[in-house]
Amino acid sequence: MRRRLPRSGAGVITLTAALLATTALPAGAAGPTGPARAPETAAQVTVKDGETQPVFSRADAVTQTVSIETTVDSDHDGVRDRVQMRIMRPKETATAGLKVPTILEASPYWAGTHNIDNHPVDIGDARARSLTASPRNLADIFPGYYDNYFLPRGYAIANLDSIGTGGSTGCPTSGDRDEQAGAKAAVDWLNGRAKGWAPDGTPVTAGWSTGNVGMIGQSYNGTLPNMAAATGVDGLKAIVPIAGISSWYDYYRANGGVVAPGGYQGEDLDVLAKVVLTREHPEVCSKVIDDITATQDRETGDYGKVWKERDYVGQAKNVRAAVMVVHGLNDWNVKVKNSVQWWNALKTAGVPRKLWLHQGNHSTPFRWRVEEWLRQTHHWFDRYLYNLHNGIDKEPRVDIERGPGQWETAKDWPVPGTRTVPVSLNAGPTGQPGTLDLRARSGEPQSLVDAGKTRTAEQLLENENQADPNRLAYLTPPLKQPVRVNGIPQAALRASLDGRSPYLTALLVDYGTDTRPTGTRVDTGVRVCYGLGVPGDDGCTTRQALRTETDPYKIITRGWLDARNRHSASRSEPIEPGKAYDLRWDFEPTDYVVKPGHRLGVIVLSTDYDYTLRYPAGTKVTLEPGTSKVLLPLAKGGREALQ
Repeated sequence: MRRRLPRSGAGVITLTAALLATTALPAGAAGPTGPARAPETAAQVTVKDGETQPVFSRADAVTQTVSIETTVDSDHDGVRDRVQMRIMRPKETATAGLKVPTILEASPYWAGTHNIDNHPVDIGDARARSLTASPRNLADIFPGYYDNYFLPRGYAIANLDSIGTGGSTGCPTSGDRDEQAGAKAAVDWLNGRAKGWAPDGTPVTAGWSTGNVGMIGQSYNGTLPNMAAATGVDGLKAIVPIAGISSWYDYYRANGGVVAPGGYQGEDLDVLAKVVLTREHPEVCSKVIDDITATQDRETGDYGKVWKERDYVGQAKNVRAAVMVVHGLNDWNVKVKNSVQWWNALKTAGVPRKLWLHQGNHSTPFRWRVEEWLRQTHHWFDRYLYNLHNGIDKEPRVDIERGPGQWETAKDWPVPGTRTVPVSLNAGPTGQPGTLDLRARSGEPQSLVDAGKTRTAEQLLENENQADPNRLAYLTPPLKQPVRVNGIPQAALRASLDGRSPYLTALLVDYGTDTRPTGTRVDTGVRVCYGLGVPGDDGCTTRQALRTETDPYKIITRGWLDARNRHSASRSEPIEPGKAYDLRWDFEPTDYVVKPGHRLGVIVLSTDYDYTLRYPAGTKVTLEPGTSKVLLPLAKGGREALQ
């Protein structure tokens, strides 16, 4: 027998006059009458304890495909691009005049992907080779459940092919304003503001739509909700971006450096556009993608026009949708900065928002926290698409996973009481390894020689108690109290470089043998049923658990700088060999507790093998101890624990 998710309480009502006393129907929605009925005959949305109930038949749902006109012509053929959307909705929207809101997942991946060679990353090496991009099959990491779960509760479910992919026209452009226009057009059509056609060319409108739209998705599918919301499009009421990009510069660059997304060393805007170019007649996009290649600048890594066009953080003031931001603290593909800077910008703009920070990697917590995930996303969409006052906006704003299955909540993030604490990188008794201290102590300059492409960062942080010519290490004594780092750490070094590589890398490391989540998942064998099943789709999933490993250390976070961009990510300046500069850059945001008995370490190196461009080995980096620091955002009690 299929297990149901637990529900409590009583008091079933329908969206009729009884409900109107406490909550308004979405604009344009019909006001159905009559008692709640069985799923196969229900004709009205039913609400119990402030949430919509599964009264509609998934098996009897109607489907349609529509081609929607956008406002752009990205392939420059003289005709406005069209995006194709596939819709599934309760049959009562066709037979009983029911109007419903829509949950939309836009994606460039619905039609699959191509294998495309990445750019070489070994600078000055005649043997440098291109790497092959792996197809990104999101179905493997984000199983679909929206139709089984949300459609029976009175929602239409829609999948949109983003511009240049699948059944859409135009050219994929990796996040620029043309792609924004494609996602916006879908919302416009659902609100009667854009033209649409059935596959046979017949004009079609969304007469069944209330006009209220929610968007959800992971990775690129989580970026498209951010893109649409940043346009300020009317009718987009709520989004759930999971591991979404808020600035493509911070996906492919960092502080002036060409820095790869984890696992895709050598990928860039043009490569990704080719990966997802699955429209008919893809050859029409050759010049468009060539222009991206010519302007993305893999030489200097400077922030410029091509990146400004793909930066939504500055557009947060336009956002009208409530935003539930979700990100894995072990995600090195779409790095955590993308969600944190979006979260901060939304806060400044006064946008209703929630935040989930989990211990997974580039993934969704759906399968290892399924009941709570469904409760919160369900209430999120009910609140903003059906205007049900269910209390979700009054709950703690932040959910944080501390360890596998160990969740805590907070009013805000970073947690109230967090303070930035400067910690000095001091020379040790024998020079190296050095120490991390609240009090600065001057010492003789310390140097490393860049290992180039010969050693990874993980190899360079090992044997922390010994000197290593290719890195500098600074360590605290064993901690007597836990130290929680939550927020955005910074490196502030006084250093010089002499050689070809302009890169500096800093790692914040927890040294201490422990069993920690790796970010990956394993199936538990336990089946969880969340929605109405149909042949070929039983509405169930296998619960997962986070995989753990016992290791002597863990990289908490890392950060990179191209020293030529020491004053601005937008401007490169020459480096005078051997001249000391004041260099400051951010680590990736984190939320991590270093346990008592462990030591906190900072490792400084040049090339980060898996992320930065790899220049020939030999660049000498010289750091001035005492004046060099890290600035750590520590929760209450953290500073005292370092004394």
